[in-house]
Order: sequence, then structure tokens, then C-alpha cells
Amino acid sequence: MAKFDLTSKMGQYLDRHLVFPLLEFLSAKGIYNETELLKAKLDILSKTNMIDYAIDIRKQLYPDEEIPDDLKQRRNHVVSQLQELQQEVEPILTVITDEEVMKNMESMRDSKTLINFLSKDYKFEIEMIDSLHKLAKYRYECGNYSVSTSYLYFCLLVLPPNDKNYLSVLWGKFASEILYQNWDSALEDLNKLREYIDSNPNQFSGNSLHLLQQRTWLIHWSLFVFFNHAMGRELIIEMFLYKPHYLNAIQTMCPHILRYLATAVIINRGRRSALKDLVKVIQQESYTYRDPITEFLEHLYVNFDFDGARQKLHECQTVLLNDFFLISCLDEFVENARLMIFETFCRIHQCISISMLAEKLNMNPDEAECWIVNLIRNARLDAKIDSKLGHVVMGAQPLSPYQQLIEKIDSLSVRSETLCGLIDRKLRAKTDTRWVNQDF
Repeated sequence: MAKFDLTSKMGQYLDRHLVFPLLEFLSAKGIYNETELLKAKLDILSKTNMIDYAIDIRKQLYPDEEIPDDLKQRRNHVVSQLQELQQEVEPILTVITDEEVMKNMESMRDSKTLINFLSKDYKFEIEMIDSLHKLAKYRYECGNYSVSTSYLYFCLLVLPPNDKNYLSVLWGKFASEILYQNWDSALEDLNKLREYIDSNPNQFSGNSLHLLQQRTWLIHWSLFVFFNHAMGRELIIEMFLYKPHYLNAIQTMCPHILRYLATAVIINRGRRSALKDLVKVIQQESYTYRDPITEFLEHLYVNFDFDGARQKLHECQTVLLNDFFLISCLDEFVENARLMIFETFCRIHQCISISMLAEKLNMNPDEAECWIVNLIRNARLDAKIDSKLGHVVMGAQPLSPYQQLIEKIDSLSVRSETLCGLIDRKLRAKTDTRWVNQDF
């Protein structure tokens, strides 16, 4: 399974704290040598303030060795530094613990009014925000994610979007909410970050590479939200497939993300219209990235190779079972993948042998017949079963007007965004040319 594991690729774009859940998952799965995983954890922990956790890992690795003095000294230093930082922002900590004051602050949309209110009644000084930001980061490095979220939330209320620390605070709060597993707040932070990155390209000093990196990080961090939030499987399709900037980032920097986009499309029955667009992207990127999930779609919708699709479906189950983000989707994925094989097969054949169909679906004939009966009962299939002959006889399956409209809207939306981006680039190029001509 190691050849299908994406942890090393994903880790390049994740905060070190976000890598820990992935390593814990790998440890439980036994894909890699446990000693090597413990060394990787210890290496990451050495760059954080989670000293107690580092000591525990070190005991597992070297049970016969004493705890080094430098670790004990560092622990004392972390505790004393934490106390110093808290003293610097004592007035703010008083405000944060007062629910009434926080409610009043939330109702004040103007940051100047808010700062005046805090300065007048609570001895607040704007310089304290830098100290609070440092304290929040320190708490985060200690693994106190819930405390970090409350501090960073206060920073976001006070800081204007053009402040030098605003983007850092957004990223910090997003990471803290993910690690605290507060998925509703994490989704809000994801939307704020995406809006900020997309609306303020000048904040990145006109550096296109820096902007691309920001979007690549956001794509990877967002997977925690998309595969845990109730709306995630719908939103991942919208962001990754129908937002040109993010699709471009995936194709340029991280085509391995197609695994997660493909899984979301497969398990989302309401977005079958996205299959055509997804398959095009998978074909374009097949020379840079392939895995059983993307190959399953290629076999089914490009080559119409049902035996190949059946074999890949078996491999897909192994991939999902050993993927941190996808393991919870396993049953849904298998059910929907079988349905896709069946639907595609039915478009080609009017009369189908149940025994042959069972073979294509990796099921025995009795299971296949029960499965088809359930599909018909749930009104997802226009077909009849001839039990005597062991056949499924298909009826006509016209595409509903609603589905046709959805497909056209999706297609027009992508074309419109692409066209707008092209016009913007041409206008910028003309403006740059004018400035160059004026300079000379």
C-alpha cells in the first residue's frame, strides 16, 4: 500500500501540526515501520512546544535511555515564556473571558469604533494585538488549539484586512479550528481565506508563484473540512473543479488531489453532471498522476473497459481503506461505483444477464439480483427483471430537463470564468505596455 500513500506529498503543503493526524493514522494501519514513524513524529515535535508529547515518543523509541536535560530545560523555558506573554496581554484576556463584552464587540463592524471602545473601558492598546498574536501562536505550538482559536478570533475582530498580520491570523485560526475539529467554524475560515486570497492578489507583491502557493496550501488544508463537514462533498467539487484558479493550481502543483476530487464526484449522486468535466481533467493529467480511483473512471468512461473497471474497483477499496481522508467514504464509494458500472453497462445493452452483471460488479448472482431489485424499488432505475431467464431488461432512460439545465449551467459557468480571466490578463498586458512606453 505504500505506493498509493500520499502522506509524503501532502505533508509538503501542510502545517506540521496537521501532519500528526496523518502519521497517527498510518501508525494504526501498519503500512510503514513503526520505529520510522516514531522518528518522524519526534522530528516534527522537535520544532514545536509540545515537549511532554516529545518526551512520551522518545520513551517509546529509546526506553532504556534517560530523558535529556535539554528537553527538561526547554520545557521550563516554554512554561516561563508562556507566563510572560500572558502578562503582556492581561487586559485582553479579561475581555475574552467576558461573554457580554465579546457579544458587544461582535456587533461593532467598524474596527476603529471597536478599538476606541476597548481603549476607553479596558486599557487596551493596539500594540497588544501583536503580543496576543504571538501568544496565540505559542499556545498553538503547545497544542492548545481551543485556546488559540479564541485568541485569534479576537485578533480578527480588531485587525483591519490590510494589517500585516491579518493573513497569518486567518491561517492560524483555520488550522486551530481543524485540529479542534470544529468543522462549521473551519468552513467559515476556509471561505474567508479563499475570499482574501482571491480578492487581494496585490497582497502577494504581484508574485504569481506566491499566489499559487497560497492556493495550493489552501487546497490541501481544505481536505480536512471537505471530508468531515456535511456540505463538504458538494463544496469540494465546486472549488476544485469549477473554480479555474484552483483547478489550475491542482494541475500545476498537485495533481494527486484528483484522487479526492474523483472520490467526491463518485459518491455524490446529485453531481453526475460533473463526471464529464472531471474525466477530461483526469485524461489531461494522466501522464503526471494516476491511481486506482482515477484509472477506474478512465476505464469506465473513456475505454468502456468493464473488466478493467471491475479490477480497479477492487484496488480502489484498498486505497480508500488506507487513506486518512477517504476511509469514511468506503461503503458509499463501493455502492456508487457499482451503480456507475451498472448504469454505463445499461446504456450499451438493453438485455443483460444477471450472472454476467454480477461478475462485473464483484458480487455473486443472488446478491446482484437483490441489489438490482433495490435499485428498481428506490425508483433509480427503469428496468424489469426476468427471473426465469435470469435477465435484466432495460427501459428508456431519458435525461430529465432539470439535469440537462444543470449540466448547461455548469458548463457556461466554467466558460464564463475562463473568459473573464482571459480578458483580465489581456487588459493587464495592455496596461503594462502603456506604462513601459511612458517610461521610455
